[in-house]
Amino acid sequence: MTISAKDVKLLRDRTGAGMMDCKKALQETDGDMEAAIDFLRAKGSAKAAKRAAKSADEGTIGSYLHFGGKIGVMVEVNCETDFVAKDNSFMAFAEAVARNALAESPADVDALMQTKIDGATVEEARQALVSKIGENIQVRRFVRSSSDGSLGAYIHGGRIGVLVDLAGGDEELARDLAMHVAAMNPEFVSSDDVPADVMAREKDILIAQAEGSGKPPEIIEKMVEGRLRKHLAGITLLGQPFVKDSDLTVEKLLQQSGARVNGFSRLAVGEGIEKKQENFADEVMQQVTGG
Repeated sequence: MTISAKDVKLLRDRTGAGMMDCKKALQETDGDMEAAIDFLRAKGSAKAAKRAAKSADEGTIGSYLHFGGKIGVMVEVNCETDFVAKDNSFMAFAEAVARNALAESPADVDALMQTKIDGATVEEARQALVSKIGENIQVRRFVRSSSDGSLGAYIHGGRIGVLVDLAGGDEELARDLAMHVAAMNPEFVSSDDVPADVMAREKDILIAQAEGSGKPPEIIEKMVEGRLRKHLAGITLLGQPFVKDSDLTVEKLLQQSGARVNGFSRLAVGEGIEKKQENFADEVMQQVTGG
């Protein structure tokens, strides 16, 4: 029978199993969702299925560079607690996944999960780690970057990772810029990269703020222009003061070195994941009632 992508996704959401495993389980059970869950459990995914509902918003950024530092990857692997994020087995898994993301050039996370680690797929290795550690573990996302110049890489505490594609300059400058991006979190390289709708929205906000001052229109226009320049400097890499020398903007630093930033990628653990809010009263009531 034909298995829909919607059913595969639903089973994956309910069990935490890999896409291909979910599809096979549905095929083996003629599309019966509950039977497919039992099938996955029978195949050794019971603990992974049980843990899948737990919020995985901790974790680490694994990274790997190769080919003379010209190609690099970062991968975010999540778990439930900071304690497990520091576990040697968990960190080794993240680094192995990063190596696969570099070597195999997978199109997406689903493809990455089907690559092999020591004879087992990444998905099988993930499930084995869930069983060993007892926490929900997910490979959330990865980025792959290359450079004809220097590729700067920096990982801060395993929680923030940055790759910077630098033309000109040297490896030290590329790494310094990666450290800067990790610390200052710019949204764009330069003001030219800021979308027109983002600019327009910010300008509207600034105009509304300035109009409340009661100043003449020509003064308001100058106020808005000045505040908009300041805002752009804050959200662009080139406009920010360099983290190692606040008297120097990144743009000036690059000019002194005859270098140019072609782009950057920044990953932060748990970024965009809605953390589960624990309700202590509800938790106590569940224990009292046996819920």
